[in-house]
Amino acid sequence: MKKIFTIAAAMCLALAAHAVKDDWAQLGRYVYQNAQLTKTPDVVFMGNSITDCWVDSVPEFFADNNYVGRGISGQVSSQMLVRFRQDVINLKPKAVVILTGTNDIAENNGLISNEGIMNNIISMCELAKANGITPILCSLLPCDHYYWLKNINIYPAGRILQMNEMIKAYAKQKGYEYVDYHSALTDAKGGLPEAYSRDYVHPNKKGYKVMMPIVKKSIDKVLKR
Repeated sequence: MKKIFTIAAAMCLALAAHAVKDDWAQLGRYVYQNAQLTKTPDVVFMGNSITDCWVDSVPEFFADNNYVGRGISGQVSSQMLVRFRQDVINLKPKAVVILTGTNDIAENNGLISNEGIMNNIISMCELAKANGITPILCSLLPCDHYYWLKNINIYPAGRILQMNEMIKAYAKQKGYEYVDYHSALTDAKGGLPEAYSRDYVHPNKKGYKVMMPIVKKSIDKVLKR
């Protein structure tokens, strides 16, 4: 009996490890936090490590305003789309702040066109609107190189500008707020300067302090409607 139990336990552990390994969209990341929410958030911030680190760097910004962050480091737009129902729709916020695209450009999940990134953003917006949630679309942050890449043939600054124009045009077409972080943070090369960054990709606390009033202005407009 003991041997059978040991084998069964080993099989369960193996299956659990396999499930975690195969959790491509990391649906398990916020299961506990979502279940522990005691009130409905006004706004969910959906994003990658820039959003994830924001909550760690300036937690009071989220706590004081009834916002929650649902960023996951390294994620591309298609991964966010997969977990959008669980981490945004099911929380029933009034608005969702969507910041995505830079990891797509870095090819974290392989090649993808600007149109492909935009399609994922549009799908998230359509899901939000269908469930009574107002999308707020953000520009990608400036970046002229990704420190983790060995591929020197990826030049993000120009493509980021192209993506921002696409996002801005879509927001205007649909009447959504467009949050322009890029103009406030960029240097002459289209990068994120050291003054606002810890690695030229992610903002430091000073960078987040620049971003906060910009996004809050758009959020306040949406919440007052």
